[in-house]
Amino acid sequence: MKKIVVIEGNGEFAKVLAEQLANRGMEVSGVTDDGGTGLEYVKQFQPDVVVVGMVLRSIDGFGVLDKLKDLPGRRSVIAVGNFSDDAMVSKILAKGAKYYLMKPVSAELVCERVQEMAESAAPVAQAPSSFGFRERRSIASIDEKISTIFISIGIPASIKGYGFLREGVKMAVENPSIINNITKELYPKIAEKFNTTPSKVERAIRHSIEVAFNKGRIEAINSIFGVRVYIGTEKPTNSEFIALLADKLLLDAASGN
Repeated sequence: MKKIVVIEGNGEFAKVLAEQLANRGMEVSGVTDDGGTGLEYVKQFQPDVVVVGMVLRSIDGFGVLDKLKDLPGRRSVIAVGNFSDDAMVSKILAKGAKYYLMKPVSAELVCERVQEMAESAAPVAQAPSSFGFRERRSIASIDEKISTIFISIGIPASIKGYGFLREGVKMAVENPSIINNITKELYPKIAEKFNTTPSKVERAIRHSIEVAFNKGRIEAINSIFGVRVYIGTEKPTNSEFIALLADKLLLDAASGN
């Protein structure tokens, strides 16, 4: 059973989140609105995932993130807060959070991200992977890189297509040829994992891409790829965008980044 610690300043939200996590079969080892107490829980229980709110008593979320890096053990961290500024979000991710979810956010969505992080904490299989050029990379490290890219280009974690698109990119990283069978293979596999239909997956991914481009983040998108890929009102197809992101991750892995 995966162990979770919730450090969240909003007591009611923390209570609902803890209940939903327990309903999903996870062990909620500690819940507190105090940053110092939360760190003690982490040291005591050695959780797989820690949810950290940015507004806390005694030690704020930034302080907790700093101190978590010095604690023994391996864990995934999901930060939750009201910051929407790109610089602040980047700072939170740089301090070790694998996800940043901006409030208002549902407890259900936080639960989904916690479950994904808990599952990705499992040992990586020994079979060779197309992503392992210089060293084996865990699923969690891929998730972190993808999340950072999505935040940089303005795709919020609160929309349904975020998870679908992330899963599609991961599949394309592990098996690049799947991008040539996006309708018959990639969409159905994503749909099966999320218990939905391929057509809903396709629409949600397209919406995610449109959100990024409608926010006018063309320069950020181009900077991710290092070249001017898109200009003006151009929008890539789902397969083009997934392929570009997968190629970016594969190239980074090959260069040791």
